[in-house]
Amino acid sequence: MASIDLSARPADAGPEPAVRRNLAGMTRGELAALMAEAFRLDEKKARMRANQLWRWIYHYGATDFAAMTDIAKEMRLALAERFEIARPEVSERLVSVDGTRKYLIRLGPGIEVECVFIPDVGRAGALCVSSQVGCTLACTFCHTGTQKLVRNLTTAEIVGQVMAVKDDLEEWPSGGEDRRLSNIVFMGMGEPLYNLDNVASAIDVISDGDGISISRRRITVSTSGVVPEIPRLGEVTSSMLAISLHATNDPLRNELVPINKKYPIAELMDACRAYPGLGNARRITFEYVMLKDVNDSDAEARELVRLLKGVPAKINLIPFNPWPGAPYECSSWERIEAFADILSRAGYASPIRTPRGRDIFAACGQLKSESVKKRASEARKERMAAEGTQAS
Repeated sequence: MASIDLSARPADAGPEPAVRRNLAGMTRGELAALMAEAFRLDEKKARMRANQLWRWIYHYGATDFAAMTDIAKEMRLALAERFEIARPEVSERLVSVDGTRKYLIRLGPGIEVECVFIPDVGRAGALCVSSQVGCTLACTFCHTGTQKLVRNLTTAEIVGQVMAVKDDLEEWPSGGEDRRLSNIVFMGMGEPLYNLDNVASAIDVISDGDGISISRRRITVSTSGVVPEIPRLGEVTSSMLAISLHATNDPLRNELVPINKKYPIAELMDACRAYPGLGNARRITFEYVMLKDVNDSDAEARELVRLLKGVPAKINLIPFNPWPGAPYECSSWERIEAFADILSRAGYASPIRTPRGRDIFAACGQLKSESVKKRASEARKERMAAEGTQAS
């Protein structure tokens, strides 16, 4: 007797239902164009409808069209037939003993990125977002650099990280005085300036005052030194700039940050001095990871002062965060403090970044996603190995 395929659609069942497009992560212009196309609206009406959707999606965090009470019921039903308001899947969520939260976000089959929420940073808390799956730069102190580049993230995928974390923090509606998420830093996986168009569009969405409403002054983009794109970053985003520096001379920076071979320190510093809007109220942050017996001497601290002369700047000193197989050790706390003291006496704010989320591999330089998720026991053994202990 032949078996019957119960999953087959009957011949008279009509066409397959259309896949509903996701509105979350779209720009204002994209929403307006979509409304015009879907409902044959003129420009003015399409823009009005887009503005309504914008506020529900990005201010209130709505995921159901039925909640949009200022839109007629018939239109809400029509929107629900054609569209959805979905978040990317959070496939893993880890919480550190210090409150740091790391999210593994699944964007598609085998496509994952990590983002990290760090409480008590900036005005209230900062979200470190990714701009690429993997990275091409291969900085030798960075775990992310050991993962090959898969692709750039889209605007919607970047914004989706922010929305997923706001869901987890229960941060809707946006813009409250008691907000926990106040700052965005593009310091996650990838080099943002190799994906500047999508990063810029995402900043437009995130900073819009009628939506998520995080000021551009509280959005920082970190680059390893893609010199030709630095002016455009300032011009199109007005974001704060951070430079992943880590060395004061070309031979050492060539080793630590290989892009330096293409854009050496002198060219990088010229681009920094010409950054649009640069001033005491808009200083550049220079990131400097502290590597034992590599870049942490008093002489290098004095050279860093000389290098940054005339640039409105602050210097973040980052204790090296270990990962399995890392070729470096962290400088001692005494050495880091001595380095910071030289910078401070020269007039530079030089905070030492307190390591956050090390126990869940969420600290600076530790982010790396995998196509195949590790078992929890394997991840635990790796963390213990990095901390110099043995799993019991």
